[in-house]
Parts: sequence; structure tokens; C-alpha cells
Amino acid sequence: MLGRYYDAYAAVAAAAGAGLLLESPTWRANPDWAARVGYDVDAMVRANVAAIDLLRELAAGYDVAAVLVAGQLGPRGDGYVAGEAPDPEEARDYHAPQVRAFADAGADLVSALTLTTSAEGIGVVLAARDAGIPVSVGFTVETDGRLPDGTTLADAVQAVDVAAAPDHFVVNCAHPTHVLPALDEGEWVRRVVGTRANASAMSHAELDEAEELDDGDPAQLASDQMEVSRLLPAMRVLGGCCGTDVRHVAAMWGVAVPPR
Repeated sequence: MLGRYYDAYAAVAAAAGAGLLLESPTWRANPDWAARVGYDVDAMVRANVAAIDLLRELAAGYDVAAVLVAGQLGPRGDGYVAGEAPDPEEARDYHAPQVRAFADAGADLVSALTLTTSAEGIGVVLAARDAGIPVSVGFTVETDGRLPDGTTLADAVQAVDVAAAPDHFVVNCAHPTHVLPALDEGEWVRRVVGTRANASAMSHAELDEAEELDDGDPAQLASDQMEVSRLLPAMRVLGGCCGTDVRHVAAMWGVAVPPR
């Protein structure tokens, strides 16, 4: 099932003449969440390594310009609610086992997504530097362009850069119209190299309460995304997040949806 899922995006990359960023299905494969399904840390590490092994195997069969395999991790807490900001050192220790698993398995980078505080972003970067692996920090924003804890995207990026600069930043799990209010002409926007947009323009709170998937309109999403991309001079990574599928990503890249 996972192979078929990734194959479709590889077909989009091939049609677009683009490289492919393969991110492991491990957003919740960190200690607290793994424990909920009976995994201790050793079992959690094995699952993360297996995920990278799978992507390596798939990547070898793709005819695309280039492939990067990323170990994906998510926040310790809720991806939509900030909660209390962690101590960066505590966040480093918490995320370290998953980050080390990615490094040991040969991932090209760590991709942290849907972080809600700059403090946790700092912790993830510290863990990645300890493990000797490149790292991307991905923040999510609310409809006003601010992180769930109220911090502006500019301040969050700058805070992480001052304390422990990652290789780059992305914004994910937000509709393009939510990202737009966060962008200005500051130099900080050059540190944001990608977006992973939600299909729906609903807020996080509305999505939490939704009983049916809102997959939006792929063509409209692509149009809205163009406005965001125009304001990000270093834009290189373009993909989807909640509610999206291969239709949305193909539309954003301007190629036909690959046949099933």
C-alpha cells in the first residue's frame, strides 16, 4: 500500500522533471505516541529504521532527477495545539532516539513537520546536530499566519536560527491563504524553502471537529499556492499535507494526474 502511494508521487516528479523528496511515514513514531500502541523505545527505533529501509528500496526503482530520503518526525504533543513550550534541551533528549534511528538507517535528512513552537524546533535541530544529519524544521500556522502559540512565523524562524540554525525551514499543515499573512519582505523568508499545503481552507479547530474529509479544489489550491511561492525566493520543495493527494500535488506542479 505504501509503495503504491509513493509511486504516484514519483510519477508526478518524473512528469515535472523535478527531484523527489520521500518522507517516511513516521510522523508519530516518537516515544510518547509509540507507547500508546505498545512500542517501547527499541521497537520504535526498529519501526523508524524499517521505514527508511523501505524508502531506500523504493527510491532505487524511480526514474527521477534525484531522490532524497527524509526521516519525518512530528511534535511531541498535538500538532494543532501548542501547549506549554518545552525546554529545548528536553526536546533534544526526547527526539534523539528517533533522530539517531534515521541517521543510523542512512536517511539523507531529518524532516520535522507541524511543529508549534520555536523551542521544540531548536531541540530537534540540536538532536540532529548530535547525530550528524542535516535537518529541516517545519512550522504550522493558523489562519492569521501565526504559530499555534501566537508567535509570528518570522519570529519563530529567527529564534531557531539564532539558537541552532537548521539547514532550512518549511511551512506545512496550513492552506496557502493562511501562510500569506505571515510573509513579508524580510530576509528571513529566504530561509523558507518549501511548503506542504492543506487542501482545506478551514482552520485547525474546524478540521479537528470535521466528520468528513475536506479535500478542497486542486486547481484552486494550485492557484493559491502560486501566490505563496511568489513570495518565497528560495522555494524548492512543493508538496501537500492534510486532505491532499496526488491530484493536488500534480496540479501544483502543473502536470497531469498519473494513471493509477
